[in-house]
Amino acid sequence: MSKHVVLVEDETNIAEAIRFLLGRDGWRVETLANGGNAAAVIRAAQPDLVMLDVMLPGKTGFEILAELRSDDSLADLPVLMLTARGQERDRDMALKAGVSRFMTKPFSNEEMLTAVRELTVGRVS
Repeated sequence: MSKHVVLVEDETNIAEAIRFLLGRDGWRVETLANGGNAAAVIRAAQPDLVMLDVMLPGKTGFEILAELRSDDSLADLPVLMLTARGQERDRDMALKAGVSRFMTKPFSNEEMLTAVRELTVGRVS
């Protein structure tokens, strides 16, 4: 079974950079540019990890996270939240909402890869 991540990111250049970086590390990356149907796609895909931007068209990353955490089958799914908004208030909101890790853009490639690997220890085969 391959490692699988669903990335919900509306900025094409960021999505492509993450797809390339994770692809080199052996991940299969499914990308969505709109939050509207993200929870349904994630539910169907059953990925090892979800990466969510905060500001998305359709639904925010916080709304998607709330849907995931309220679904018993997805409640323990690791979620890495990415945002350009790095204020402490945003970080606190994300942690209270149940995010596994919060990362502020821009981030280094190594920082992102380390976070993905740590969040999925024991989850991927």
